[in-house]
Amino acid sequence: MDFFFPDDLTPRAAPAETRITSLRAEPYPDRGRVRVNLEITPFQTRPHVDVILLDSDGEEVAATSLVEPMTWKLEFTLHVRGKTDPAGDYRLEARLYYPDGPAAEPVSIEFTIPAAE
Repeated sequence: MDFFFPDDLTPRAAPAETRITSLRAEPYPDRGRVRVNLEITPFQTRPHVDVILLDSDGEEVAATSLVEPMTWKLEFTLHVRGKTDPAGDYRLEARLYYPDGPAAEPVSIEFTIPAAE
């Protein structure tokens, strides 16, 4: 039996053209976690992606590496480390690359974790 998957008809980018198309961050109500949504151009070869969360002082408070993700729409949670009170401004950076080259320009966004009510 054959199955029809609409994504199979999507043109897929070569490694040199694979890019991050969307990066979003949303703090959870507990303020100690951040939901990250990341979208990549549909790819022929699975890339690697490094994601780093930096506080307002430029210190790393969370990081993860995605090795050859299966899909180009990704959602995951980062846990803010080393902060008694995580309220403040943050920068989320994502870098897409292939171990043997090429690498795309990093993408970053800024967001705020609000103070406790």
